Amino acid sequence: MSHKTIINIGPFHPLQEEAEFFQLHVDGETVIDVDVRLSYNHRGIEKLDESKTFDQVPFVVERVCGICSASHPLAYVQAVEEIAHVDVPERSLYLRTIVNELERLHSHLLWVGLAGHFLGYNTVFMWAWKYREPVMDVLETATGSRVNYANAKIGGSRRDISDEQLREIDKVVGELHRPLDMLTNAVLDDPVLHARLKGVGILSPEAAKAYGAVGPTARGSGVPIDVRRDDPYAAYDLVDWDVVTAPGCDVFGKAVVRLLECYEAIKIIKQCIKQIRPGEIDAKVESIPPGEGIGRVEAPRGETFHYVRSDGSNRPVRHKIRAPSYVNIPTFKASCIGQQIADVAITLAAVDPCYSCTERMCRVVDADTHVQVYQFADLVRLSQQKTDRMRRS
Repeated sequence: MSHKTIINIGPFHPLQEEAEFFQLHVDGETVIDVDVRLSYNHRGIEKLDESKTFDQVPFVVERVCGICSASHPLAYVQAVEEIAHVDVPERSLYLRTIVNELERLHSHLLWVGLAGHFLGYNTVFMWAWKYREPVMDVLETATGSRVNYANAKIGGSRRDISDEQLREIDKVVGELHRPLDMLTNAVLDDPVLHARLKGVGILSPEAAKAYGAVGPTARGSGVPIDVRRDDPYAAYDLVDWDVVTAPGCDVFGKAVVRLLECYEAIKIIKQCIKQIRPGEIDAKVESIPPGEGIGRVEAPRGETFHYVRSDGSNRPVRHKIRAPSYVNIPTFKASCIGQQIADVAITLAAVDPCYSCTERMCRVVDADTHVQVYQFADLVRLSQQKTDRMRRS
């Protein structure tokens, strides 16, 4: 006899660094449906940006996500540069690429460590984070911070990276090969990890496309999309590298993609350091004309998209951000149905979710009168009424 019930993951859960709510409908141990609820922590960054000058906004958007703090500012400044028809100096294109690929290394190694921790492989956790530390150190050396780099500005880069610092970066990423080999072989050769990850959290290529999945979440399902190749920016069309995919469509495939992308990041960084030449790093943009622009960047989790509209003043009149987690998290509904309860947590972790990136608020407005239907007090009242109904039932 089947036993159907509901299991809640969140809004607060040890796996989740931020508040999100996943409600599992299960039959015995099998997940038969999932309700994904986002937007518990709205920070109003897009609205806040309308009160900032164009040059202040990068400092705000790099705080959208601590692991994408190079990607969001770069997407934003590229959107503004499209409005102003700016030609960014070549040296700055290389500098932007170096910083963004260092960020990809630190993000992927962070994920590998956390995935090991979730699976009970705390040795992998300690190894991955140990070898991530030198990457964080050179990021701090080159930009002044381990997390918020403040290196991208409209028209170029805010600060240069010296030849000595470039040599140090080259040395550090070169020394990553051996530990990466160790971590990759640990994943590829371990029969326990194969049993735990293969065939788990299947996201078919068709489902990945239907949900609009991006980054390693899509590439782990064999979908070869990557903004760096498909819509080149920075110096990505000036160096040689490959888009990494995996055919398994499971959690194992996503792990393989991230590990192999670390090798590609090293390859890109070393080529940039070899090819970079002395020169200007800032086009010195004085004003932004009226217009609209978009910026796309392949963040560690996938495509980050920024839309900016200008009215000719010194502030954006509209700024829209779509982070990769916004489209990757809903794939949970496709990849978890039919799975066992025990596999749900690692399937969720496999998309490397960042929740505050996804936050949105809705205003319910009458289409005819344009009057707001619900105020904050109404939402609180409706919530309390629903809680009372659930308690009585």
